[in-house]
Amino acid sequence: MRPTNVQSEAVPRSLWWWVPSLYFGQGIPYVVVMTLSVIMYKKMGISNTDIALYTSWLYLPWVIKPLWSPFVEMFRTKRFWIVSLQLLIGASLAGVALTIPLPQFFQITLAVFWLMAFSSATHDIAADGFYMLALKEHEQAAFVGVRSTFYRISMIAGQGGLVFVAGRVEQATGNVPFAWSIVFIILAAMFVSLSIYHKFVLPKPDSDAAGPAATAPVREFFAVFATFLRKKEILAILAFLLLYRFGEAQLLKLAAPFLLDSAEKGGLALSTQQVGVVYGTIGILCLTVGGLLGGYVISLHGLKRWLWPMVLSVNVPHLVYVYLSHALPTNIWQIGAAVALEQLGYGFGFAAYLLYMIMVSDGPHKTAHYAICTGFMALGMMLPGMVSGWVQTQLGYANFFIWVCFAAVPAFIATAAIRVDKDFGKKVQRS
Repeated sequence: MRPTNVQSEAVPRSLWWWVPSLYFGQGIPYVVVMTLSVIMYKKMGISNTDIALYTSWLYLPWVIKPLWSPFVEMFRTKRFWIVSLQLLIGASLAGVALTIPLPQFFQITLAVFWLMAFSSATHDIAADGFYMLALKEHEQAAFVGVRSTFYRISMIAGQGGLVFVAGRVEQATGNVPFAWSIVFIILAAMFVSLSIYHKFVLPKPDSDAAGPAATAPVREFFAVFATFLRKKEILAILAFLLLYRFGEAQLLKLAAPFLLDSAEKGGLALSTQQVGVVYGTIGILCLTVGGLLGGYVISLHGLKRWLWPMVLSVNVPHLVYVYLSHALPTNIWQIGAAVALEQLGYGFGFAAYLLYMIMVSDGPHKTAHYAICTGFMALGMMLPGMVSGWVQTQLGYANFFIWVCFAAVPAFIATAAIRVDKDFGKKVQRS
């Protein structure tokens, strides 16, 4: 259905007032739960096995968010959900800050991260729905790059800027728990401020209304899943969604611990600030450039032509971690270049995965089927990530990264099994 106009105003509020801040706010909690928590737990002495296992469980809300997305449609407005959930996320961040100094901080902060993860996944549903309701079709197309850019900026702020701040405070005080409490206080203040800000600046589209909480939507909800599972070659589709990043999912959980661990443990012994710069800033910038380049070449030649180069670009650069774990270089520029290369390849190759999900989702239930695909995408990161810490503990970093390279084989098999439309993703040339 074509989105309706925002309620009439003499001068409509500029989309620049809220689209960037909305998607910056969408990215921060995900980065906090998935990456910042890993670095924090590593600095506070938690084992790699426990870090990988328990933080991977935090993917679960994004895996199952399609199950409760209809309830966001049925009850209250998406604007209400956005403002309320940002306030709840702010409270959760404050809860982490207050519980870090406690003796049982690991168990308590994990519980708070669970609340934050569910809040963030629900916020994603509301924010994406609100974007489609509050913007006309041509505005949605015009701002799709803006929302993606500010989501990436949030990743740089979270993995880069805040990690750097934690490192500086840690260096100045010698108190690791205090340093991370400061970071989470900053985050809490940011989200309370975002909630108040969006309370006043978000528009009120006429179409942003609660849907009917009746039997028909429930039947439609189950019908959506049924039609997805009846797609042709559904087993090949699911295998691709689950296995395309089988190696990357394991690498992702241990990359930051490897950079932080001492040389005696097989790591590179970088400081917290250096990880913030190398992994959280340079790495994310290269990830973004790779994604933009991937989208561009697909628009020129179509997904089918670039599918195999992209699956290779996700997996072959894992060899840089094999090199790093064997050579253990101390030159920060050398380490940064290696991390940049791996992230550039991952960003480039991930474009194929995103476009494939869009292709699979095409049809009458496009939005819902895409949400289901993203659920399987999260599951494909969650399950390998859960065991990656244990595998690394058994093998050591050097052999673990060799294993990650061999973990590309399931991705290659799954890629060979799927079919891609010849011209899908290719920009139509106008005469």
